[in-house]
Amino acid sequence: MRIKKLGLKNYRNCSDVDIDFSGQKTLIIGKNAQGKTNILESIYLLSDLKSPRTSTLTDLIQFGKEEFNINAIIEKNNTAIELDYSYNQEKKREFKLNRVKSTAKNFKSTVKTVLFSTKDLLLLRGAPQDRRDWLDRAISQIYPAYDERLSKFEKIRIQKNNLLKSDYIDETLLDIYNEQIVVTGANIIFLRKKFLKEIEKISSDKHRVISDSEEFSLSYTCPESEIENICSYLREELRARRTEELGRKQSCVGPHRDDILFTINGLDAVKFASQGQQRTLVLALKLGELEIIKQKTGYSPILLLDDVLAELDETRQNYLLKSIDSDVQTIITSVDTLLFEEEFLKDVEIYSVEKGSVKRYK
Repeated sequence: MRIKKLGLKNYRNCSDVDIDFSGQKTLIIGKNAQGKTNILESIYLLSDLKSPRTSTLTDLIQFGKEEFNINAIIEKNNTAIELDYSYNQEKKREFKLNRVKSTAKNFKSTVKTVLFSTKDLLLLRGAPQDRRDWLDRAISQIYPAYDERLSKFEKIRIQKNNLLKSDYIDETLLDIYNEQIVVTGANIIFLRKKFLKEIEKISSDKHRVISDSEEFSLSYTCPESEIENICSYLREELRARRTEELGRKQSCVGPHRDDILFTINGLDAVKFASQGQQRTLVLALKLGELEIIKQKTGYSPILLLDDVLAELDETRQNYLLKSIDSDVQTIITSVDTLLFEEEFLKDVEIYSVEKGSVKRYK
C-alpha cells in the first residue's frame, strides 16, 4: 500500500497543494509552522477520519473558507483508488471512493497509517486518555468493527451519566445501563488486552535490541482476560462503587477509565525510567504497531514520521531508519536534511514547504 498523489484545498494553511509521491521514501523539509505537519496530518486523516492534533475538524478549514478537501490516489494490490474527503463549516462531511459516495466505514478501511510524532514520545508521561487514544486508534486499523463498539459504549455511558445527574434516580434503569456497560465494556477490554499481548511480543524484541537487553512489559488495569471473567470483574466493580458513582454523578467503571502500565526491568517506566528509556520504549511500540498492522491486514501501512528524528539520539535514529522494511512507504518531516546520512538521502524524494506552498527540493 502506498500513496501516489495528494491534493489539498483550503486545508489549514495549504490553500492549493499537489504532491506526487513517486519514491518509496519522501522527506518534507521546512521551518516550523510552515505546513509540514499539516501534510502528514491530512494523510493520517484519510485512515482515521480524526485529527491527532484537534478534536474540532472545523479547525482544519483554512480561515475564511467554507470547506477543506483532501484528494489522494492510493495504490493497493497494483490498483489505483481515488479518495476524496470534504468537510465544511456546517460540520457536514462527504466521502468518495473512485468518485462514488462512500460510507465512513468503507472509506476509512482503504488506507492504513502509523503516525510517529513528538507527541507520541510523551505517551508514557501523558494522561491515561492519551494512552487509550493511541491504543484505540491502533486497534481500529486492524479490527474495523472496533470503532462501532467504542461508539456504542460511549452512547450508553452518556445515557448513564445523564441519569446520574438527574434529580430522580431510577434504580432499575441504572441497573440496565450498568449491564450494558458490562457487556459492551467487556468486549472493548477483551480486544484491548488481546492487542496489547500481541504488540508486546513484537515490540519487546525490538526494545531489547535498541536498549541493549533491557526488558519491558505491558499490562492493563483490568486483571482479567477472558470475556466471562471481564464481565464478572466489571459487575463487581460497579456494585462496589455504586455509591461513589451516585455521589460523583458520573460513570467511574469501564474501559473509559482504564490505563496501560509499562515496566522496564520490572520497574514502573513512568516513575523510574529515564527520558531515553521512555523514548526507546515508545519507538519499539511504534515499530511493533507497524508490523502488527502488516501481519493482520496483509498490507504495509504508510509510515508518517513527524519531526520525531530530531528528538531521538543517533543510536535510536539509526535503528529507526534502518529497521523500516523496504516495502513500507515512509514520509518524513524535518527542519532540514542535516540529520540524514548521504547514503540515506540518495534514494529519498525531497520537498520543501514554505507558508503552505510545496515545491520539489531535488
